[in-house]
Amino acid sequence: MPRIICVAGARPNYMKVKPVMDALERHGADVVLVHTGQHYDTAMNDVFFRDLGIRPPDRHLGAGSGSHAEQTGRVMAAFEPLLAELVPDAVVVVGDINSTLACALVTAKAGPLLAHVEAGLRSRDWSMPEEVNRVATDRVSDYLLAPSADAAANLRAEGYREDQVHVVGNVMIDTLLANLERARRSDVLDRYGLTRGGYGLATLHRPANVDDPDALRGLLRALGRIGGRCPLVLPVHPRAEQRLHAVGVPAGVRLVPPAGYLDFIALQDAARVVLTDSGGVQEETTALGVPCVTLRNNTERPVTVEEGTNVLAGTDPDRITATVHRVLDDPPAPRCPALWDGRAGERIARVLLDGGTARTRPRPTDLVRGAA
Repeated sequence: MPRIICVAGARPNYMKVKPVMDALERHGADVVLVHTGQHYDTAMNDVFFRDLGIRPPDRHLGAGSGSHAEQTGRVMAAFEPLLAELVPDAVVVVGDINSTLACALVTAKAGPLLAHVEAGLRSRDWSMPEEVNRVATDRVSDYLLAPSADAAANLRAEGYREDQVHVVGNVMIDTLLANLERARRSDVLDRYGLTRGGYGLATLHRPANVDDPDALRGLLRALGRIGGRCPLVLPVHPRAEQRLHAVGVPAGVRLVPPAGYLDFIALQDAARVVLTDSGGVQEETTALGVPCVTLRNNTERPVTVEEGTNVLAGTDPDRITATVHRVLDDPPAPRCPALWDGRAGERIARVLLDGGTARTRPRPTDLVRGAA
């Protein structure tokens, strides 16, 4: 029975790791869930475990907050002895947070096979810490588990071997589809006095958008204009709450507490439009067929623009306002990328369980001949 460690550390990880764990356990693997503790706030952590039915972590590293270097270093220092103790056959890391990179580096040096779920996503914006994390994690991984064909094309262009690259679909969508009917039974709309199609949903959390008062002020100015036509609901991310209040929230924008997974899916599903700087929300709205306007200048998920309902608006207030009005007037037709069908976790399990061992597989150092 292979022993496989699955690593999670922050809200987006929980939805991604659950389908992988479930599929591996169905096939008889010994799965160890390691929580790094990068997100430790109850609203951003415990509620998602409850909503998703994830069993308590087998190990908790207690990393906590801090600078990128501090957080990455603490996770590495805590994960290294755990890896030596458990001696897994493989480690699965998901997404692009600091915990992802930290555990990937430790695993690569220790020797077990390393699998990266959501490999190949590229924003090509090196100022984003997540871009550094995802590129570096891909480089040391044995299995590059891509959510879509464009992500796989990025990996092939960078010189990775064909036996490393697997288009498996989107694990976020596995979790979404598995919980959609439960989410639709949520009372969150009644709780906030909302009606289906009668409001817009907004989220803000990226440092570039919320840490700079001028940037945040411009975004809120745009949200206020939009809220005059379509009232907006904004669940307050912990890192943004104080900054929002300091800058001032305009009329037409209603702040509500952070939402659990089921409530947030229900809010997305019933919204007329979603405005976000979150990568995961771009994917979820695409699967739901809900118009999404992304408040960023780039996206590592261009498939949601090319084959989904997402529109990239940038961060200029006038452009955002014009884009949202255009979307409200003429919503994009629902479309969904291939393999976003609820079976990504099963495909990943097959890749990991049928792919050999650290002794029999070529390792990441064996790039395609002639590649950089």
